[in-house]
Amino acid sequence: MAEALARPQVSAVRPARRAPTHFAALDLGTNNCRLLIAAPTAHGFRIVDAYSRIVRLGEGLSQSGRLSDAAMERALAALRICADKVRRHEPVRLRAIATQACRSAENGAEFLARVRERTGIALNIISPREEAQLSVAGCSNLIDATTDAALVLDVGGGSTELAWLDLRDWRPDRGLPPITAWLSIPIGVVTLAERFPEGESATEACFRAMVEAVKAPIAGFAAAEPLRELFNTGRSHLIGTSGAITSLAGLHLRLPRYDRSKVDGLWMTRRECEDVRVRLAGLTTRERAAQPCIGPDRADLVLAGAAILEAVQEVWPCERVRVADRGLREGVLISLMNERRRRGRRRRRGGR
Repeated sequence: MAEALARPQVSAVRPARRAPTHFAALDLGTNNCRLLIAAPTAHGFRIVDAYSRIVRLGEGLSQSGRLSDAAMERALAALRICADKVRRHEPVRLRAIATQACRSAENGAEFLARVRERTGIALNIISPREEAQLSVAGCSNLIDATTDAALVLDVGGGSTELAWLDLRDWRPDRGLPPITAWLSIPIGVVTLAERFPEGESATEACFRAMVEAVKAPIAGFAAAEPLRELFNTGRSHLIGTSGAITSLAGLHLRLPRYDRSKVDGLWMTRRECEDVRVRLAGLTTRERAAQPCIGPDRADLVLAGAAILEAVQEVWPCERVRVADRGLREGVLISLMNERRRRGRRRRRGGR
């Protein structure tokens, strides 16, 4: 089921009167607020500014059904910084997206109206389907075209998106690979950690309970079964994108500080993933917070991320896992630049 990315709904802090020299992608998720600003190049784009802050917009949402005042204020503070950065790079074509927290919250629309009023940023809530498509687009450079199938796993704070790719007749110069099936489950690192609070230290029973909670909706999903043989016979690989998975990779490498150049594109074996999970489970929350690639903001969430990865591996085993420090924002930038190229081609045809 190969589908083009949905046409982006572009929002601007203020309407650009000149042709944009930069493109910006803002992703407000359940846990993070992230911004990338890029300049187009002949073969892609060059990042000129970036921002990321953990805001925990979805904190307590799974219990109350609403975004809390404190969480909204944290997000607004981060969004004001994003708005200032976008203005400094004008003229900019900005697309700002919101995901699971705003999709599911009773007061999600009210919060988005407040964001627009206070920051000038018009956030658009995207569907889980488009979220999966954008993740695939953002990770496309990390797909191993020598294999026959891939599973792109995007672990968010409030949801997890999976996209199964059929690579048998695909070449990188043909655009994005066909998505055979996609699945979104309303479980992410924040919701899972809140559902299974571990206390000061993790127990194996708590970890297994998290794994089983994630496995259930994935195991019951039949649409990806046409690719099952490719996974069972080792002709597939997994691409994992999320802060939780990059934190696991940094812990695996024993980095003294997080280094994107060493993490993005890293190949890990399934055994290495399991080994780092065992190491992680042996640490208390305080000890995790002291790890340079985890820190206090992720200390209580990273084990939930490991449980989601483990659940996917148990249902769809892959011996090779590629770590992606990229995803939605890069997918948004690609979609914006592709839209600009299509418009340019239409103008040239119209002028003939």
